[in-house]
Amino acid sequence: MEHSEPSPASPTLADFMPLFLSHETALRTYARAILPDWGSVDDALQEASVTMLEKFDQLHTVDGFLPWAKVILRFKCFAVAAANRRHRPILSEEVLRLIADEAEPLSQQTLLDSRAALDACMQRFSDSHQTLLLAPYAGDGEVKRTAEQAGKTANALYKLIGRLREKLSECVEVKLQQEMT
Repeated sequence: MEHSEPSPASPTLADFMPLFLSHETALRTYARAILPDWGSVDDALQEASVTMLEKFDQLHTVDGFLPWAKVILRFKCFAVAAANRRHRPILSEEVLRLIADEAEPLSQQTLLDSRAALDACMQRFSDSHQTLLLAPYAGDGEVKRTAEQAGKTANALYKLIGRLREKLSECVEVKLQQEMT
């Protein structure tokens, strides 16, 4: 009689939420590589999560969650992009597929390393410069409000933000290079 390894138990519905939450950053990053804005990413991820939950019984192993989820998310991103295409110009589906293929190999560890490098580099900036770097993501009109409070034009602030972003990008690249050596 042959001895065989016991097969790992298939994930249960109770495993869905912890798996989804542990991979949400990677999924958001993947969707953002395909879609032009965070609103579209949220729409695609929400639709994908419903489909993932409905089809969760098709997942065979916990380790296979991220690749499986990316396939579902990819199709939802294409659907959201197609819906958006009717309202505003957006890249063709062929270009979106190429972008999705490029984004596919990003591993969870790569994302975690990049996030750690970004966090470390942000700490090198003063509080006011950190606020400026985050202002464009804080909502509509935040840069303009910040400029008015500082007695500067929004254009001058955007130029400063551009220079700060360059420094931040260089810092992150150096940190990531140091980790690889």
